[in-house]
Amino acid sequence: MGEKDGCNSSLTAIRVLRVSLVDELEGRIDSLLEVLVSREFFTRDDREEVLCQLGPRARVRKVLDILQCKGEEAANIFLSISSNHQQEAQKYSKEGNTDQPQSVEYNKVKQKHKDVLRRRSESMLFYNTRHGEKILFSEHYVNLLLVDGHQGLDIKRHEVLTFGQKRLSLQQKSAVHRKITPGEIFLSPNGSRPVKKVLVTGVAGIGKTILVQKMLFDFGANKNCLTFDFVIHMTFRDLNLINKPTSFREMVLRKNRHLAKELDNILANDNNLLIILDGFDEFRHYRSCEVDVFVSEPDEDAEVVEVFGSLMLGELLPNASVLLTSRPAAINHIPVGCIDRFVLISGFSLGEVQDFFSRYFQDRTLADRMFAVVSANDLMLTLCYIPAFCYIVCCILKESKELGGPSPKTMTDIYVQYLVALLRSHTQARAETFFQEQQAGANQQLSDTVLKLGRLAFKKLMEHQTLFYSSDPDVAAVKGCSLVSTFLDKTVAQEPGCTEEVYSFAHLTVQEFFAAVYCAVTDQPLPDAIQNTTTPVEGSNYGHLDLFNRFLSGILSERNANLLSRQVGLGCHKEKVDSYRQRIIRELAARCENGAHILNYLHCLFEQQDPSLALAVQPKTLRINVCDETLSQMDYNTIKYFLNLTKGTISELDLTGTGVSCESLRDIQPLLIRCQCLWLGENILDMEAAQAIADVLQVSESITQLGLGWSNIGDEELLVLSDAIRVKKKLEQLWMEGNRLTYRGLMTLKDLTPYPLERVVAIWNDLTDTDPESFSTRESVTVDFTDDDDMWDGWGQWVLKRCEVSSNEKLVMVLHKVCNVSAHCLKAKWAKTFYEQLTQLITGRIESCTEEDMCKKLKKFENILQH
Repeated sequence: MGEKDGCNSSLTAIRVLRVSLVDELEGRIDSLLEVLVSREFFTRDDREEVLCQLGPRARVRKVLDILQCKGEEAANIFLSISSNHQQEAQKYSKEGNTDQPQSVEYNKVKQKHKDVLRRRSESMLFYNTRHGEKILFSEHYVNLLLVDGHQGLDIKRHEVLTFGQKRLSLQQKSAVHRKITPGEIFLSPNGSRPVKKVLVTGVAGIGKTILVQKMLFDFGANKNCLTFDFVIHMTFRDLNLINKPTSFREMVLRKNRHLAKELDNILANDNNLLIILDGFDEFRHYRSCEVDVFVSEPDEDAEVVEVFGSLMLGELLPNASVLLTSRPAAINHIPVGCIDRFVLISGFSLGEVQDFFSRYFQDRTLADRMFAVVSANDLMLTLCYIPAFCYIVCCILKESKELGGPSPKTMTDIYVQYLVALLRSHTQARAETFFQEQQAGANQQLSDTVLKLGRLAFKKLMEHQTLFYSSDPDVAAVKGCSLVSTFLDKTVAQEPGCTEEVYSFAHLTVQEFFAAVYCAVTDQPLPDAIQNTTTPVEGSNYGHLDLFNRFLSGILSERNANLLSRQVGLGCHKEKVDSYRQRIIRELAARCENGAHILNYLHCLFEQQDPSLALAVQPKTLRINVCDETLSQMDYNTIKYFLNLTKGTISELDLTGTGVSCESLRDIQPLLIRCQCLWLGENILDMEAAQAIADVLQVSESITQLGLGWSNIGDEELLVLSDAIRVKKKLEQLWMEGNRLTYRGLMTLKDLTPYPLERVVAIWNDLTDTDPESFSTRESVTVDFTDDDDMWDGWGQWVLKRCEVSSNEKLVMVLHKVCNVSAHCLKAKWAKTFYEQLTQLITGRIESCTEEDMCKKLKKFENILQH
């Protein structure tokens, strides 16, 4: 772009260089466009106008046209950005490519491989709902929001539901410079060390595989800044099919035989090689990747997990770049020290949801009308931020032309409508008057198909299986059904001398839904495992059936049972419906009274959408424990649904470790005012959140106990809270363990102790400054452990109860906090009892734990407590 220096202005330069700019920028226009939008030089409307153009060259021309309207300053900035963008890519290319020019044969294979990747990725991989239908990737891909940074590993059990408010607040609060494009993933964010190993995470359905497809598609078409010679793509679903020692070379050749002649040269030139490994959470050996056995040569045979571990740790192909994708639930099993960059996929923004609708429906007027329908339904709009669910919602709207009946209120409503819409769509092609003239016979065939799929889904879900071999009798039963390709994906496992078809549901949530349908409409009794979904003895089972239970409850509701009976010919037995409803009432009443974890039962109640059920619960005390769940907006809606139907005082609301924010506290403020005991510990509470709590304290006639342990509050936040406590003077106990408080901050409570504050607990704070006037010697103020058995027995039992219901990962986090006790405190009677009980709990967990790494962590704490 040096020619522009000779021009009178940047606008003139753009006009003069228009032809060369089109040639120069066509391979990177998408990533360049994202930079322009992220830096707010282009609006979202500008981007949409550009993306509507067919082909990269047309997009460049549209960008140049828009710049002519934006003036000299915008043109100057554009030339600067595009020049820097090119230089960074060239710099990376030069740094990474120190090898000699390759042979003619190498370059021929290089081009052939790109052609293969382009052909394999030209259709949307997981969005094909009709057998043989092609949905062109280039016409339907919508940009995903990618952000830099390592996210917390302590996530919700069923991460499909971790969306809602957390997603929206992330988008609002993320600094613009953290957003990145697919082509920039391997460009160093700060120019420090080279980026070789990248971990891409995101919840189920968020678009990890679609992002991989985008990178493969662009690489095959020379469209982005990936400067590698070769990109090798593997999925862990395929790697699971290898059940004997193999070499990395053979792993590559399983689906890339065209590379055989040049593979040695490709692997020797590993500086220019990118290996993409998709779906780590589906790897059957994902818990065992901290290997002690390494391979260093591509031809060396070993177990698949050893080859993978060697690759990640740099023992094998140390100069190669690796991109790994995974759901968050599995990433704490990745050798985390080897990761150079963490990228989080946050799905769609509101603008991208609209873009998806436009591309899906093709007709702008129709797309706008359908988007308006979705925008009026909070649940549907929230789900649409997840690409997979956005597709399901669009499918429902397309097949039903609009939501003719009542709008869906729950997740089950949406999936039932999805099922009915797809069944209707696939049968209308065979008989236009199918649902009118041949209702009985056709419904029988539909119900048989759904039941066979449901049986397969249910049986495999109970066995923790998502891949099904064609040799399995349950798979053989569905293979002849005409509608199987609608809901099952098929791949072929190739082994020397034989091939076998392998099936899986298009999405895990679809398998869970079909399993619930089968359980609801047959004589199949509720499995025993359902009774134990909140017992975290084995971390991998913790919450395994949560979503299945929610679907089951929704299907057993009157409105969905009627819809399935009418449209699919599947009816629910009245006895099962009545029995299930009574069980929900019993469980909710019991959990409200004993304070056991209740969130999934609240979701099951919400799926029923029957206020009479909530009114029938009537517990003696109302205790709501949803701790250690990263709550989404859907979770808050569920909690509000139940508590708004119940009147009176809330004895206890435990929001410990739920990721509450100022926004969520404001949202549920009417509920907080009704609480007696409110636990908000283990959340990051800033000044805005402290002010939201203070607003509650100023008006509540009920709150007597408030827990803010390990919530990052300091003296400034405590000052706001102390002013609020003075208004009503109802608060009796304030627990503030593990924060940033000093004696200066605690002095703001001086006139509030011992009345109304009978107990202030501030152990594990920054109390290194001098205690003025011996404030800490007051009986009501505790800054260190004491011999008061009555006080600390209660504290110890509360901690033990939390440990008992925590997963192993969460238990380790709690142990880090509560094992920090000075030696003289351990002599107290309460301490001996507490730590003996804690040791017994840890020993029990070790005995049932199957994860070697987790066992080591638990044994470390066991040794600490025994000595």
